[in-house]
Amino acid sequence: MSSVSAEKRALRIAQEPLLPVGQTTNFVTGTWSSITEIWEHRQLLNLLVRREIKARYKDSSLGLVWSLVKPLAQLLVYYFAIGQILGIARNIPSFAIFVFVGLTVWGLFTEIVSSGTMSIINNAGLVKKVYLPREIFPLGAVGGGLFNYGLQLIILLAAVIIGGQIPLTRDLALAPLALVNVVVFATAIGMVLAAVTVYLRDLQHLVEVVLTVLFWASPVVYSFSFVHSAIAGTWLEQLYLANPVTLSVLGMQKALWLAGTTESTAVNFPPDIAVRLWVSLGISIVLLWLAQRVFSRLQGNFAQEL
Repeated sequence: MSSVSAEKRALRIAQEPLLPVGQTTNFVTGTWSSITEIWEHRQLLNLLVRREIKARYKDSSLGLVWSLVKPLAQLLVYYFAIGQILGIARNIPSFAIFVFVGLTVWGLFTEIVSSGTMSIINNAGLVKKVYLPREIFPLGAVGGGLFNYGLQLIILLAAVIIGGQIPLTRDLALAPLALVNVVVFATAIGMVLAAVTVYLRDLQHLVEVVLTVLFWASPVVYSFSFVHSAIAGTWLEQLYLANPVTLSVLGMQKALWLAGTTESTAVNFPPDIAVRLWVSLGISIVLLWLAQRVFSRLQGNFAQEL
């Protein structure tokens, strides 16, 4: 009886039509297909974010406190080495808050890019065993980065309130715009790198070097006033301001760093920073779309490469 049942089951399976599995690679319609599939697996994405957060602090006594140790350590180093020893703090009011605002934005960008770059390789077991939209792995890195950024933002807001510099101005609206801009841009970069790194493993080391160099391309530990006074009105200044991370840092500083927006300071923010952020966000969204389409084209051989 068992052999007869097996034959009938095999016959029914043979009569079933073949259904395509996976995303369509069509450049236009494939985008909606990918978004739909990612939404259908949103619970799995949530589990991946939780797993990444728990795994990061597994067997740790301090747990989530470690997510604050690194930025605070960087803050102390830059505050004393650059602010006090080199004397930059004398020209930048509330230098500690200024540096911490920039460090949190830059830390969010680097964590999304770095974790996203290794997201497919680190989840090779899942990629090779089951089918699921592979975009959820770099998106999981985004979720983990936002979680850590949220913890750091709480510390930053507490410092701002304790310092009596609550930024209740209309510039505060720049903060969510700057945050969305840097997240979308970092997600686009991380998604492309996640796919390419599967084929070129050395890319992960190159990314670390490039991020170290690019740190100095944004006004994190120095004021934009120094850049403006050196290259004001030139194409170099426009190139400098074309960096989405730079614009997000400046937007966050203008929103949360109240001491840098008073008339007594020498800090020169771009007068059209809001317009620049909106334009940058639009470009970042287009880059994210292109990144997802590139990712979709490259993911077909992930299992074989891993």
